Amino acid sequence: MTTTLSPFARFAPISLDALVGTAELLTRVDRKYLLPATALPAVLDGLRDARVLEIDGQRGFGYRSIYFDTEGMESYLGAAHQRRRRFKVRIRTYVDTGAHFVEVKTRGTRGTTVKERVPYVGNGSDLGPDGRAHAAEVLAGAGITADPAAMRPVLATHYQRHTLYLPASGSRVTIDTGLAWQLPDGSTVRMPDRAVVETKSAGSVSEMDRLLWSLHHRPCSISKYATGLAALRPDLPANRWQPVLRRHFHA
Repeated sequence: MTTTLSPFARFAPISLDALVGTAELLTRVDRKYLLPATALPAVLDGLRDARVLEIDGQRGFGYRSIYFDTEGMESYLGAAHQRRRRFKVRIRTYVDTGAHFVEVKTRGTRGTTVKERVPYVGNGSDLGPDGRAHAAEVLAGAGITADPAAMRPVLATHYQRHTLYLPASGSRVTIDTGLAWQLPDGSTVRMPDRAVVETKSAGSVSEMDRLLWSLHHRPCSISKYATGLAALRPDLPANRWQPVLRRHFHA
């Protein structure tokens, strides 16, 4: 919820319809940054002409994602080994509105991320018939043989998100705080003092990327699914994320 102390309070608002109409960016180039939450005000102070997503007077929104994987952890291992045909399947819940979607993310050309989704109705324990059919169609179209019918929930994530629109480049920026990850058995790890900043653009570098670089913040290898799962499952290969795990997950 927006407060007078929020570093997002100074930005002009943009509605959800306007944001989707100008920068839905379901096919995009993503860059992720992990920085101390205390660094956010200085970063946001450096932005000019940004607009913040606002719905019914609210600017921060709760997100929950339930990630699905096969028994052989094909989705996780694809990320761990940087396979070209890697993927993610999840149920995304917008906590404040109660909207649910099955989302499938695959890799497009030139390192782009392609996200496709359908509405979801269920309790989160399985993808449901429509979700399985959607995932099967998307994965087959990307040349991926993983079977959605064999996928089960392996990780849930929770966080608070603010979304910015940058008119000059037509880019979006998401800023996630209060991150927590939980296994089906209840094991949990939290990261209350860090923020994940992700820039999403059609390909060009955004003004947020340039601002972060000028403040000595560099893109890092972090995946909310894979890095969080690696922190909770030491039996999984995690060489790709060891620097992030050592620096940010030690608590």
